[in-house]
Amino acid sequence: MTSFGIDRLVATPALRQRLGGRRVALLAHPASVGADLSHSLDALAELADVRLVAAFGPQHGLRGDKQDNMVESPSFRDPRRGIPVFSLYGEVRRPTPEMLETFDVLLVDLQDLGCRVYTFLTTLRYVLEAAAQHGKAVWVLDRPNPAGRPIEGLALRAGWESFVGAGGVPMRHGLTLAEAGHWFCRELGLELEYEAVAMTGWRPDDAPGYGWPLGERSWVNPSPNAPGLGMARCYAGTVMLEGTTLSEGRGTTRPLELFGAPDLDGEALIAAMHRIAPAWLAGCRLRPCCFEPTFHKHAGRLCGGVQVHVDDPGYEHAAFRPWRLLAAALKAVRSLQRDYPLWRDFPYEYERGRLAIDVINGGPLLREWVDDPAASAADLDLLAYRDEQAWREQRESLLLYR
Repeated sequence: MTSFGIDRLVATPALRQRLGGRRVALLAHPASVGADLSHSLDALAELADVRLVAAFGPQHGLRGDKQDNMVESPSFRDPRRGIPVFSLYGEVRRPTPEMLETFDVLLVDLQDLGCRVYTFLTTLRYVLEAAAQHGKAVWVLDRPNPAGRPIEGLALRAGWESFVGAGGVPMRHGLTLAEAGHWFCRELGLELEYEAVAMTGWRPDDAPGYGWPLGERSWVNPSPNAPGLGMARCYAGTVMLEGTTLSEGRGTTRPLELFGAPDLDGEALIAAMHRIAPAWLAGCRLRPCCFEPTFHKHAGRLCGGVQVHVDDPGYEHAAFRPWRLLAAALKAVRSLQRDYPLWRDFPYEYERGRLAIDVINGGPLLREWVDDPAASAADLDLLAYRDEQAWREQRESLLLYR
């Protein structure tokens, strides 16, 4: 049975001894629940030896009530516990000195998706930097990386850091959040009390979950459009659709597992993907489909597109490479309609003056490859392989679970 960091902290008084007499804050979201599905805020508040004085909410809020990106959450006072709840996705994205003055130790209990773009990774970096500057402690209550240990994608290039790009890691980094915290401390030279409250029993190489303990733990959405394990597996590829004019399935019951647009044909798209990079389509099954988003891009319009299926016997964890799969899909759109208005130009996660697709990929290399009719799958493969191998060597000493 897998025990998450919050489960171990609640069940083990010896782990909490160093919290004695210290003011404790919690950074959490709706998926911050224990094995009994009670929220971590409530579980900690019930402990007589923990002095809970404040809480923080990341993007989408402590309650997860904000549906879309760049919809900010306000700070408020928790009506049940009577403590302040500070928003780290509102007026600020880094904790202010006034927020930091309220606590001594920050417990971070966030379910991540194992993708560089998922903003909880950046929020962790920001709180670590602020804690190091102001003499605060940070403990990460670790949770599974539901995408598992595979590494994939281009690393973020220097100068492309953003709220969706916390540092020079590949799109799919294969770390848990506590392991990522160790990397930030090392990479940024941060000096602070940093504690990783590790899980027990987590086996990311084991079927059928390959990172998520299927049959043991319920899935709770860490953000509104993260409805299950299928989305988590696909996300390192399908998140790129946020930088395009194609729908990523927001406004449907399968967000970030399907994609399309009113002027696309799913069968033609899959055929083109096979011509461009057949090896990149391994490990999943692709199905041409039609869908009509109820909100977001192409709302109320019938879209043709593709659904990526990763929840049946056709799923092969080691073979599935979602970043390459979606790169092939974007290249296929370009090959079918040379002048297709593919790239969406809009402010993306507070970045202006740069195309969203470049912000997401940590540089322009992916977009340039898609737009270059002479560029082959082998060209992108080589670029990504170099980054993936370099990261694999960096990551080795960070792994808490072997």
